[in-house]
Amino acid sequence: VQLQASGGGLVQAGGSLRLSCAASESIFSMPFMAWYRQAPGKERELVAKILRTGRTDYGDSVKGRFTISRDNAKNMMYLQMNDLRPEDTAVYLCNGISSGQLYWGQGTLVTVSS
Repeated sequence: VQLQASGGGLVQAGGSLRLSCAASESIFSMPFMAWYRQAPGKERELVAKILRTGRTDYGDSVKGRFTISRDNAKNMMYLQMNDLRPEDTAVYLCNGISSGQLYWGQGTLVTVSS
């Protein structure tokens, strides 16, 4: 399975971006998909995850500002990011589990200016 993240860019604080993660195969049976981020000099952290059931969970720093979703028909996962802050600046990566194996996509850079 190949995952392709896109949608990053430069945005001012308070702005919004929508990230997309496109899968090369059906995501319908993927029990788990998630967005992670990694800022320079920091460890990779979980941003949000979504289960096949639709249940979602978020990192504390993004709760109330970010929304994760998935469209199984289009084999896509999204991350709507609102009220962006400079501390949200990072490379954002998507992943998913298929047939018991974890797959990572390449990252997309989000830069939030103050």
